[in-house]
Amino acid sequence: MKVTRRSLLFSMVGAASALATDAVVPTEAHAKETAKAPENAVAMLYDATRCVGCQACVSACAEAGGLVRDTQVDSPRQSARGLSDSARSIVKLYKPADGSPISFVKQQCMHCVDPACVASCMFRALSKDPVSGVVRWNPSRCVGCRYCEIVCPYHIPRFQWSGINPRIVKCDFCQDRLAQGHDPACTSVCPTQAVVFGKRSGLLAEATLRTAKNPEKYFERRAFGEHEGGGTQVLYLSRVSFDKLGLPKLGSESIPAKYLKWQKRVYSYFLAPTVVYAALVCVLRKNWKRHQAHLEENEESTGLRPQL
Repeated sequence: MKVTRRSLLFSMVGAASALATDAVVPTEAHAKETAKAPENAVAMLYDATRCVGCQACVSACAEAGGLVRDTQVDSPRQSARGLSDSARSIVKLYKPADGSPISFVKQQCMHCVDPACVASCMFRALSKDPVSGVVRWNPSRCVGCRYCEIVCPYHIPRFQWSGINPRIVKCDFCQDRLAQGHDPACTSVCPTQAVVFGKRSGLLAEATLRTAKNPEKYFERRAFGEHEGGGTQVLYLSRVSFDKLGLPKLGSESIPAKYLKWQKRVYSYFLAPTVVYAALVCVLRKNWKRHQAHLEENEESTGLRPQL
């Protein structure tokens, strides 16, 4: 089994938190818990086979979020280089060197059924809505440690680096629009219905219908996100393998269930693990540059790149 910096960090934190928890939490409370999506969980289905890379969704997302788009000066489509504090969602291009079919891919917060970012935040700055399942960020509780960005298997939460009190920029399914009865901005402007919004159960059924109707068109004839990492509320259909679109290879068990279950209980019992937190700060400071390098290496290895 390959040991990575990420898995080693999870193991260290889990072990340290377990020691703290064993002293105060009854044994029966350690029973394994399996998180499930709320009954009315909302979701987004992205069908890469229908995406033409027009970036209407990216423009609408930036406008809805009041963001100034982070673009490449030399790009005729003005595409962002990657997710950042000025880009909640982006569209990238998978273009293999051997001339195989290309594919676009939309990237944003996955709104995991059992989010690692929520489980890892000791101050509960990140939370999952019990009704919609949307993962939200509360700036009044955030201390800017960026631990959530490290533990997320999708590398999604992105912080501002300017200013003393940074903010997280991530997709929240356009909560303001949902409150007014509108769909998220990105799904409301897609000309090909490559990205659609609805209940998670309904979109899983839609994904099954599409793959059954055109089985030769879809990789593995299934949607990514139904089970991966405990499940997500952003689902993907693709003609190429999901890892080529930059999606990680995950088992059905979520990261909190696998690595952070002890830590999650420590936080739920309001026991601030200051020793663990101090250690994490040291690890983050030492490994942040290597973490960023890992992201760049991942994009190089998958062939993903900004649209040109």
